[in-house]
Amino acid sequence: MNFIILTLDKYLKPTTSSLVRFLLVGIVNTFIGLGCMFFLLNIMRLSYWTSTLTGNAIGASVSFLLNRTFTFKSNVSFHKGVPRFFLIILICYFSAYFCSKKLVELTSQYYLLSTSSEESASVLLGSTLYTIANYLGQKYIVFKNSSLRKLC
Repeated sequence: MNFIILTLDKYLKPTTSSLVRFLLVGIVNTFIGLGCMFFLLNIMRLSYWTSTLTGNAIGASVSFLLNRTFTFKSNVSFHKGVPRFFLIILICYFSAYFCSKKLVELTSQYYLLSTSSEESASVLLGSTLYTIANYLGQKYIVFKNSSLRKLC
């Protein structure tokens, strides 16, 4: 984890906005989370829910550590931040992936999609909805005393 933080710090100017940092952490988090999801779903043949929950749990852990130390340089205590963070993650996860699965199921009746393609489309849509909701939750609830609040 320190390697990622040091590498990002090395290549970014100290004045780079926390919004840019949040987006960079999001890219790292997305690659790790989606990589895990697709590996579990397509290689390990685990269920949609197991794959997305596990991938998001791994990505969320990376996200909390990077956002707290690198993005926000937050003074929010672990005691306060971790429960808020994971509550937001769970709310975002179940909302985003439930909605994406239902939306793809509704629209797939007009297209001939295999079950595998339908699940992959649900994962991609769900990850987009999840990212947006997670950003808003972290910005306004988890790290609300951080420098990002001043930016927006």
